[in-house]
Amino acid sequence: MNDEPQLHQNSQTLSLSFESTLIQSCMSLIDPDELVLDYTRTMMSALLFNPQPESVLMIGLGGGSMLKYLHRHVPGADITVVEISQSVIDMRHAFHIPDDDERLRIECADGAKFMAKPPRRYDLILVDGFTGEGIAPALCSRSFYLNARKALTAEGFVVANVQADTAQTREIAQRMVKAFEGALISVESDEGGNEIVTAGPRHLFEQCRADFESHWQALLPVHQATLAVSSSRIQRALIKGFPLT
Repeated sequence: MNDEPQLHQNSQTLSLSFESTLIQSCMSLIDPDELVLDYTRTMMSALLFNPQPESVLMIGLGGGSMLKYLHRHVPGADITVVEISQSVIDMRHAFHIPDDDERLRIECADGAKFMAKPPRRYDLILVDGFTGEGIAPALCSRSFYLNARKALTAEGFVVANVQADTAQTREIAQRMVKAFEGALISVESDEGGNEIVTAGPRHLFEQCRADFESHWQALLPVHQATLAVSSSRIQRALIKGFPLT
């Protein structure tokens, strides 16, 4: 297996993969800040619970789609990205990822080790760390999600992208259930193959479930457009509740 990142370009998109058949990230050449893949749009559902996170930690850079979205559309957010591969970071300019500035930094480090000793607490943690073989094993462990919960602010959320309907996914879900005392929802991406698991304070899930419309109306129009396709799936997951307790 080739573990070095590969770029693939056609007339409309630039994509990144570790194996030619497994696309890790995709960018529109016309609108580089657009969230092309449904799973990235679905991961933005955390904005329903906190539309203005002030501190964001991202584990895994890829093509930087979610980084660019948050940097542009949530200007009050301070964003830290931890990416283990310097080769991936070296592709940042190909994907129009902005340079580090006062509210954005990309660090080449092990995400699990960073999570064990974070420099601060975060309102939002996005976990999207894949290799050519799937999720990096260190990002699946019980200790990783216990550390993630400790790294959150009192009303913070963790959103993890995992592969849909696999033994590993079920194991991750159970570990998140224990770490977050069952307060999580799971939403499959529209494209299939990805499951988006969001965990956080139970009372904030319940508030959104009780009055989804007001939470929806509190979103900026750009976020409503981003979540338009996945909103019904998110609402159904909230109504279903927390079946894994």
